[in-house]
Amino acid sequence: MNPWQTAIAHRCELGESPFWHPQEKRLYWVDIPSRQLLRADPATGELQRQAVGQEPGCLAPARSGGLVVALRDGVYRVREWGAEPTLLARFSHDPATTRFNDGKADPCGRFWAGTMYEPRDARRAELFSVDARPDVAGAAGPVVQLKAQNGVIANGLAWSPDTRTVYWTDTTHHVIQAWDWNAETNGMSHHRVFRQFPGKPPGWRPGLPGYGGRPDGAAVDAEGNYWVAMFEGARILKLSPGGETLAEFPTPARCPTMPCFGGDDLRTLYLTTASHGRPADELSHYPDSGCVFMMRVDVPGLPVNFFID
Repeated sequence: MNPWQTAIAHRCELGESPFWHPQEKRLYWVDIPSRQLLRADPATGELQRQAVGQEPGCLAPARSGGLVVALRDGVYRVREWGAEPTLLARFSHDPATTRFNDGKADPCGRFWAGTMYEPRDARRAELFSVDARPDVAGAAGPVVQLKAQNGVIANGLAWSPDTRTVYWTDTTHHVIQAWDWNAETNGMSHHRVFRQFPGKPPGWRPGLPGYGGRPDGAAVDAEGNYWVAMFEGARILKLSPGGETLAEFPTPARCPTMPCFGGDDLRTLYLTTASHGRPADELSHYPDSGCVFMMRVDVPGLPVNFFID
C-alpha cells in the first residue's frame, strides 16, 4: 500500500527546505532554480509564490515575523511575505561557483546554512551559523561563525531532541556526519561518521538497479530518529540515533530532497522532490516529480526552530 498522498500538486524544479509554520498552519519551502519562495495551506490547497532575485537555498521562520533566507550570495531577512529581502550577512565565497544550499535555525535561534560548490571537483562547501540574537549581536551586526567545511554539497542539517548532537551531510560523498554540540556556547566536538552510504556504481544511470541514492535533506523525530531523503534512490530512510536503518519508504519521485514534520500533532511527514534535469522516461514513470507529498507517521517530529533577531 502506498502511504503517500500529494500534498501540493504544484511541480517545482527543485523543491527544498520545507518547514511547517505552527501558527499559520502553512507549509513553506523553496524552488531553487525558479528563484521562488513558496507557502501553501494543505487544507485548502492555496499556494502563494514569491520571486526573489537569486537562488534560495533554504529558509526558516523568524520569531519577530517573516523569514530568514539564504540566497546565493548571503543570508537575508524577509520581514513579511512579499517584502524585498534585505541583507543580514554576507560571506567570502565566490557566488560564481558557490551558492547557499541546505540550512535551518537551531534550537537557540541561530540560523545555520551550508554552501555547495557547483563545479563539484573540490571540497569547498562550508557550514556557517549566523547569530543575530539581541544579547549577542552588536553594532557590527550578527555574529557569523564557520562551523564545518571540507564538503561539496551541504545537506542534512539537523539536531537531536536533547540538543547534544548536530548532523551535517556531504551529499556528493554519500556521508552523514555528526558532532557533539553545546547549545549554549555553539561549540562542536567529537566529529564522527554517522552513516556512510555506498557510492554510485560505475556506469549507473537512472532506471538501472543497484543504487540506493545519496543522502540529501533530513529531519529528526521526537525519539531522535533521523529521517533522510535519498536523492535518486526513490526512498526515504528512518535511521536510529545510532545510524541503523529502522524503516525504508519508497517515494513517488526518483529524487526526494527533504522531509519535515507538520500538522497540529507533527505526525504528518511532508516531502519535497525534484524534477529539474531528470530524464524523460523517469518523469513518465514518476509524473508527479517536483510536487510535495505527505504521509502519516507513528512518532511525531520536532517542531520547527525559529530564528531570533
